[in-house]
Amino acid sequence: MHARHALASSVLPALLLLTLLISIAVTLLVPSSPSRRRLPFFRTADPAPAPQLVADDASGGTARAGGCDYSDGEWVRDDPATTAAAYGEDCPFLDPGFRCASNGRKDTSFRHWRWQPRGGSSCRLPKFNGSEMLERSRNGRIVFAGDSIGRNQWESMLCMLASAVPPDAANGTTSRRIYERSGKPLSRHRGYLSMVFADYNLSVEYYRAPFLVLLDRFDNSSNSTVRARGAVRLDALPRHAARWAGADVIVLNTGHWWNPHKTIKSGNYFMVGDRFNVTTDVGEAFKLSMETVKRWAGTTARLANPNGHVFFRSFSPSHYGGGGINGTTNKTWDTGGSCAGHRDPAASSNGGGESDRSSWMMEAMGVSSGTKEKKGDIVLLNVTYMTGLRRDGHPSRHREPGTPPGAPEDCSHWCLPGVPDAWNQLLYAQLLSMGYDARKKRSNKST
Repeated sequence: MHARHALASSVLPALLLLTLLISIAVTLLVPSSPSRRRLPFFRTADPAPAPQLVADDASGGTARAGGCDYSDGEWVRDDPATTAAAYGEDCPFLDPGFRCASNGRKDTSFRHWRWQPRGGSSCRLPKFNGSEMLERSRNGRIVFAGDSIGRNQWESMLCMLASAVPPDAANGTTSRRIYERSGKPLSRHRGYLSMVFADYNLSVEYYRAPFLVLLDRFDNSSNSTVRARGAVRLDALPRHAARWAGADVIVLNTGHWWNPHKTIKSGNYFMVGDRFNVTTDVGEAFKLSMETVKRWAGTTARLANPNGHVFFRSFSPSHYGGGGINGTTNKTWDTGGSCAGHRDPAASSNGGGESDRSSWMMEAMGVSSGTKEKKGDIVLLNVTYMTGLRRDGHPSRHREPGTPPGAPEDCSHWCLPGVPDAWNQLLYAQLLSMGYDARKKRSNKST
């Protein structure tokens, strides 16, 4: 008995010492969990610089690290004799309203301007390479979701990619190589369209979502509390948003419907949960909607495709306040506003007469002017300043056939080929700098 007591007395201190040493080792070797912090909507301060948009060769296939801010620069005129647009108005995917020359516009000077970020030749943007983009997107999906300006950009991308697809020898067209998946006509302006590039098993899709969040329509007779035509549900995405998830590239946009005329004055009130708020300011409602988009991008979209890239293309200013060639006015689309007669970009931008709206939108996104956008859950494709200079690029009075005489000018959308091609060039360059290649994701899945 005394022997057992002595053994226990000698072993117990040794066990306690061993336990203490293990605890100290664990504390030193295992890092503590970093404190959770709220990330901004658009990441603008990554500790390491992201690759920037600098081409090292004529093909534009190389990007290297640098300090170029592609959102700040100037439009440089190209020589029409030596440069040409990637496609023409004969591209079969263009909306009739965007074919400005076919609709009577005599000058084509708006096609011959190239965006040059500040920094000279060291900040040269890579040229859009349709074949390279198609190959990198093989077996993938590219989604555009937003308002009709987003459709403007989608049609531009379709034509830029289609220019790299050779026509069939049999019929001289690409109709069997590029087609709408469900056979829907391209004149459809509701719901969604999905164009298939069969040779690459690639779909390039457009989803109409003018607010990016859900717009519900109501029957006034069944709504006794608020005389509302509809509700802009700030906490819910459109029903077809489930189809966006899983895409390799998602380009979101909104802006032109975020005004009193399209919302409160039209009977479309803001709603969170099951409650209307008839006093919510448009700017505050926009901010809440962006939080909803942020949550979706960081959860649903990220889980559906961890290697996918989600972009938000910033506000595209209109130029109704340009007063035509004669000067600046305070007019709008419904009060005789005009952008007619301009043949050159403006020397400086005031937001196209919409500087207030574009500034509170940028503030709601958590981005100040002049910052360099880096990678994050959502990457800002900042085109607001460069687009604000392009008063010359709108259809103006050269609208689609059948437009009634005296109808308002179109100083919101863009002639194609035209300004949205530059947006897609920025998108392409940003994707190159991020190492975009849908083929890698597919091959990783198969191994």
